[in-house]
Amino acid sequence: MKNNNDVKVKPETRNHKGFFIQQADYKLMSIDESGWALICLDDAVCHYVDPDNLEKLKEQMNESVTVQ
Repeated sequence: MKNNNDVKVKPETRNHKGFFIQQADYKLMSIDESGWALICLDDAVCHYVDPDNLEKLKEQMNESVTVQ
């Protein structure tokens, strides 16, 4: 079962510096006061991105539909 903080990034997502980031499963750490979402791939790789570029993992969505 996936953690509620697990997210994917939409294609061609850029970080706060304007660089494209790797398509992968990330963990949503927080959303700061300025509106950037902090996501981490692991303990060493983190990015600030626009929260609109995040998607919940499909497995999570299927689980939430099944639970209802």
